[in-house]
Amino acid sequence: MIPLEEIRQISVVSPSKIVMLVIDGLGGLPDAKTGKTELETARTPYLDHLAKKGVCGLIDPVSPGITPGSGPGHLALFGYDPLKFIVGRGVLEALGIGFELTRSDVAARGNFCTVNDEGLITDRRAGRITTDKCAELCTLLGQIKLEGVELFVLPVKEHRFLLALRGDGLAAEVSDTDPQQTGVAPNMALSTEPQAKHTAHIVNTFINEASEILARHHPANMTLLRGFSKLPDIPSMPEIYKLTPAAIASYPMYKGLAKLVGMKIFNADSGINEELNILAHYYGEHDFFYIHVKEADSAGEDGDFKRKVRVIEQVDYALPQLLNLKPEVIIVTGDHSTPALLKGHSWHPVPVLLRSQWCRPDNVKEFSESDCISGGLGRLSTTDIMPLAMANALKLTKFGA
Repeated sequence: MIPLEEIRQISVVSPSKIVMLVIDGLGGLPDAKTGKTELETARTPYLDHLAKKGVCGLIDPVSPGITPGSGPGHLALFGYDPLKFIVGRGVLEALGIGFELTRSDVAARGNFCTVNDEGLITDRRAGRITTDKCAELCTLLGQIKLEGVELFVLPVKEHRFLLALRGDGLAAEVSDTDPQQTGVAPNMALSTEPQAKHTAHIVNTFINEASEILARHHPANMTLLRGFSKLPDIPSMPEIYKLTPAAIASYPMYKGLAKLVGMKIFNADSGINEELNILAHYYGEHDFFYIHVKEADSAGEDGDFKRKVRVIEQVDYALPQLLNLKPEVIIVTGDHSTPALLKGHSWHPVPVLLRSQWCRPDNVKEFSESDCISGGLGRLSTTDIMPLAMANALKLTKFGA
């Protein structure tokens, strides 16, 4: 990828607008009975129309064969090398709920989970408890006292919560306690660098006390922690691309990602129709919009093939609201694949389409994995999407003499 500093040198302000629609976990694997993925199964006339008029391909969020987290997947979509700009999940959760981290704080993303009588994990998400229940449990855990450390336990959404530690001598080099599988016990927090031994001890103290408090709160009777991190230094999108970017999302983590790179945040709680209404309302105020659709990823993680198909169809059905605005550049893709067959993120490349007045259309007839593999964009790094979007919006000048 071209370095961000070089992009900064050649980016220019123009009135054209870019809309990036991210269907989280978009990519899938074929159903055994039909031989079609979720995207190929879904009825998507508007996405297919965009694909016919645009140029398509497949993207690798990090590198071929590497399964990305949502953080690296999104940073790559925004043009940041995920191997250089490493942002912990804890920081993203904190930013997403508006918690003001200091530079010395350590944050982690927490899950309430279910363990059986043997202490083995049976559900990493505690049945996706309600956010109200999560808030109740966070209040209980927030009463834990840790020597020399100020503790914050705050609800995020459903089973997710934020753990933040504030005090002297804290370090983020602590391993995850979430093994990201069922049938095993939660891990202990371990220091991955000598300076984090004290922090790991504090984390394990918190976990032990939390487990005693939660023992009577089945299905949320244990905690899992991952993504221990501190605030990073990262250049903003307005600085690099000279854009006035905005994000429209519901889940805190994605709002946190957008805030981290300098986007204005608009909250949407009731799905794609509300998101597109917000887009229309604020369309004149920004020249870049990132719209995030979470539900496809959730369905994939739950192994619910049919539900993921329905989510994709709902997005397609709402697309005329976006098309009527006539943005100069439309990008539709995902941050990673989440096949229902695997019930989790996967390494498979993600379909992408780009529509603009200036693109060179290919022979793709529908927006699907099997068609995009022969699209004009080929298979490329996700970090190449932003330069392509900028070029098609006539927001990049010539490089070099």
